[in-house]
Amino acid sequence: MNANKQLDAWRGSFGDEYTKRNVADNASLHPRIRMWTRILKPLIGDEPSNILEVGANLGLNMRALRTISAAKLTAVEPNPTARQQLINDGVLTNEDVHDATADALPFADNTFDLAFTSGVMIHIAPENLGQACDEIHRVSSKYIMCCEYYSDKEEAISYRGQDGLLFKRDYGDFWLNRHTDLILMDYGFFWKKATGLDNLTWWLFKKG
Repeated sequence: MNANKQLDAWRGSFGDEYTKRNVADNASLHPRIRMWTRILKPLIGDEPSNILEVGANLGLNMRALRTISAAKLTAVEPNPTARQQLINDGVLTNEDVHDATADALPFADNTFDLAFTSGVMIHIAPENLGQACDEIHRVSSKYIMCCEYYSDKEEAISYRGQDGLLFKRDYGDFWLNRHTDLILMDYGFFWKKATGLDNLTWWLFKKG
């Protein structure tokens, strides 16, 4: 994302506070491992050899993937505190953590077998969402996964007392309409009460 309200917030103290609220302990990690075991199930036999997370924060998804996948992991994260924690905790090396944003990914076309977001598109303003999807699509060679808050219609939600920092919509529909080469492989819902995650809807696409 170019300079905008959302990016300014996540690069600054608002993003720092988000990182502090999230804890990479076993109670947080185990639900993520179960989540990724389910999401990757359709890829058994064609497991991705390299995976990009766009908006990794302190790396709960990266940490979970390390336990169930042999793929090389790469992360993009605009918040410097979160990037440093990824490195300090040994989740990723400095070379595999990039200061970048969803709409300007510093990678060549078709670099990653799987590129994904989890709880990131909800924080991208509607006017910037298309470019972010285009970039994720560009750097993925095979698969795209999106795991976000769902709504039948686009709606802005007040987030921690601030407007313009959280949006809900049918992200699966947005992806399919934006990139008609995508094939829906699987989708599902993680119910907070049963999973220990937020209420998340996910879609797994394959590039046709």
